[in-house]
Amino acid sequence: MTAPHYADSEVGRLRTVMLHRPGDELRRLTPRNNDRLLFDGVPWVDRAQEEHDAFAEALRAKDVEVLYLTQLLTETLDDEIARNHAITSALSGLHLGDTLRTYLAGFLHDASPEELTAYLTAGIRNDEVRGGFGLVTSLLDRHDFLVDPLPNLLFTRDSSVWVRDRATVTSLAMPARARETQLTELIYTEHPRFKGTRKIHGWHQEHVEGGDVLLLAPGVIAVGVGERSTPAGVERFARQVFHAELAHTVLAVPIAQERATMHLDTICTLVDVDKVVMYPNVADTLEAWTVTLDEAGDEASLSLSVTGPRPFLEAAADAMGIERLIRIDTGLDPVEAEREQWDDGNNTLALAPRVAVAYERNDQTNARLEEAGIEVVRIAGSELGSGRGGPRCMSCPISREPLA
Repeated sequence: MTAPHYADSEVGRLRTVMLHRPGDELRRLTPRNNDRLLFDGVPWVDRAQEEHDAFAEALRAKDVEVLYLTQLLTETLDDEIARNHAITSALSGLHLGDTLRTYLAGFLHDASPEELTAYLTAGIRNDEVRGGFGLVTSLLDRHDFLVDPLPNLLFTRDSSVWVRDRATVTSLAMPARARETQLTELIYTEHPRFKGTRKIHGWHQEHVEGGDVLLLAPGVIAVGVGERSTPAGVERFARQVFHAELAHTVLAVPIAQERATMHLDTICTLVDVDKVVMYPNVADTLEAWTVTLDEAGDEASLSLSVTGPRPFLEAAADAMGIERLIRIDTGLDPVEAEREQWDDGNNTLALAPRVAVAYERNDQTNARLEEAGIEVVRIAGSELGSGRGGPRCMSCPISREPLA
């Protein structure tokens, strides 16, 4: 019997997904802080919410259960142990000082679960506190954040990945995102729905982000190595999945350390068991190192075999046990491909084999997908895309049907 929370591929029929509806954390973005908070612009939040609601409704129309991260967090914060943990983590920054930290701890402990969720996600500005006055509050600008907002919560894929029945709690590289994965870990540990969930990795480990992790097939995982996920993070992750017998092959895939290619899923995503939509401008140069288990032992002493590099598509097909992995190119020419890759044309969310959600704006890529027999569920993303993320980035699959 399959566990209630389970995923062993990118394309098994999606049953349950976790999203985050854009909220007040996005209203905290300004031209002064959007770069630091990893957004390319300041989104129109009302429109972003409309687009996100349509995305969620498109999933429900395909019989997908939609869970919301903030609702799960609010329910988690009913528990006193979870509240204490969340507050301690939020106030651990060295910029606060003892006077302000003591005041904020009391203030947050007095908040309801709903209010605490809002403070943890939308942040607290210096001019919003009514106590704890001292040197820190006096010297900080009134608009400085004491607890930073988390606008990138929108991209729930990054902070966790399910590998079979295990929740992989990731480690996010950018300081602006560090608290996201702590909140995700809290949900998986303390929320009644996830009590007893076995977890691997963790926010305190070497950096691996969910956008870099592709479940190519049962037992085969590709992980991008670049701006966000480190070689040490991929090695740690490989050791953990091998030790837990969750995979037999991990492909480490170096990608350019650039904003446009921050994660592997900005370059390619699966839309069928043997089809991948891929950015053609890098497809012929993308390589993979194949990591397998050479000798068993405890996690730290596992002996790993590392071979390569080989062309990514060849290495992937061999590991997946198929003749070839069919490539569907983004765009129609190099210029159009670059435009649509920037607009997340590669970042599709498979709902089942040959069914995928994509941004409607990427006309050429969507046409190519349909020519290849893929049903494209189009959604608007003019505002959602301002953080450089598409349908896959905005979704954490919690339950997929196993591939037959």
